Amino acid sequence: MSDHFHQRLHHVIPKGLSADTAQTSGMTRVEAISGKTVGSEALWMGETHVAAATASDNHHHGESETAIYVVRGNPVFVFYDEDSGAERRLETKPGDYVFVPPWAPHREENPDPENEAVVVIARTTQEAIVVNLPSLH
Repeated sequence: MSDHFHQRLHHVIPKGLSADTAQTSGMTRVEAISGKTVGSEALWMGETHVAAATASDNHHHGESETAIYVVRGNPVFVFYDEDSGAERRLETKPGDYVFVPPWAPHREENPDPENEAVVVIARTTQEAIVVNLPSLH
């Protein structure tokens, strides 16, 4: 019989982050918490890094809800707003949070000409779901 009350905690240090996860051109994803790294069953957590003056390709994360916390830089999150029929841009700064609903096409842009943008992401699926797309609509 397993004692669920006294399970082992897992400590993942920055050197332990793995890029062996789904990727999108224009950014690098690294995973910290996943089924592969710590045996999680319903959670994925990691980081994305977008180089200076770079935009990712358009993509969505399937059934997964995604929460984003901006650590460094001023990334811009772009999505298509059906109500207005136009792309919308969410300009962020360190300390901001962004929620990406399931199936919502989007891309990340880093307009800073010199510095990388870094965000922490958490998803409601145990592995990273990434579906790369030709456009936002």
